Amino acid sequence: MADKYKVSIISEVNKIAYVERDIPEPAEDQVLVKVDACAICTLEQRVYSGKMKFKLPYAGGHEVSGHIQKVGGKVKHLSDGDNVAVRLLTSCGECYYCRNGYDNQCVDSFKTSIHEGVPGGGGLSEYMLVSARAVYKVDDSLDPTHTALTEPLACCVHSVNRGDIQFGDTVAVVGVGIMGAFHIMLAKLKGAKVIACEVSEERLKIAKECGADVLINTAKVDAVEAVKEHTALMGADVVFNTVAISEVARQSTEMVAKLGRVVLYSSFHPDKPLDLSPNQIHYSESIITGSVNPGIKDFLQATKLLSARIIDPSPFITEVVSFDQIEAGMGKALDPMSFRVIISMQDDANESVSVAIG
Repeated sequence: MADKYKVSIISEVNKIAYVERDIPEPAEDQVLVKVDACAICTLEQRVYSGKMKFKLPYAGGHEVSGHIQKVGGKVKHLSDGDNVAVRLLTSCGECYYCRNGYDNQCVDSFKTSIHEGVPGGGGLSEYMLVSARAVYKVDDSLDPTHTALTEPLACCVHSVNRGDIQFGDTVAVVGVGIMGAFHIMLAKLKGAKVIACEVSEERLKIAKECGADVLINTAKVDAVEAVKEHTALMGADVVFNTVAISEVARQSTEMVAKLGRVVLYSSFHPDKPLDLSPNQIHYSESIITGSVNPGIKDFLQATKLLSARIIDPSPFITEVVSFDQIEAGMGKALDPMSFRVIISMQDDANESVSVAIG
């Protein structure tokens, strides 16, 4: 094994650079992971394009797959060569939220620096040194590009659990990007009738393939009225908003039934206040809540869904790009019609590989 490894960093807006670090030795409770693939999330896109003002340089990448290169002396349940997903959401284990079982709300979340001298999740690199508790084994034959989507799937598992879907519920999913598509698939596993709301006909086709029962093109009809027409004017029992537009979030609160739940899944940039009717919420007893970050159990459930091939993420891999072409990958990821662009660190990924959608 070489003594050095490369880390990609966002050095300035719209600029990727590569730096070298010494390959570290794992402490007793750590593992050294050879990264196989890392997906480019919306977070990295926003930092790269300057829409989110993170301190630069920044080592992006938190949707990571790899295999274990070396384990520390006290690591009991992992071995060299294990195929793994890495959960990079930090938690202190000591704050009020961690001790109440809500480690996804830890006050120290995202305060991480995997690689010496540069902050960030650091998955867009050749190696990572992480705590053993951050590493989850997956099926040995699972494609690394699929394993890399454990984290976004886990986020959706958390969201769907927040929505508390009951058998036979009608669920509206607003937006059919990768996160909306995962919501549709998970809602169907929960036994729901699913209404997909989306402005793109191509993405509505994807929604149908994911199991959506009703397709609504919200570029052509009023989303709220259309959902109510398909629910005997009552509204959906559960609404998941995956679109980062405040006006769409407001509409989501208006298409929910009495006693229903609205989950605002997406983060909003810019964060514009919503114009809501307090009486609507008061009289309907509807619940409006958010969903952010997967908990420990959510992440485990996502690895099980992928390992058992219950969820197939392959339709949402827009393109696989080699490690030395991250700037090109960022450009493709910023295309509004992309789902996920994945950076491959494997030796045979010398050229970009396009993966068909649909």
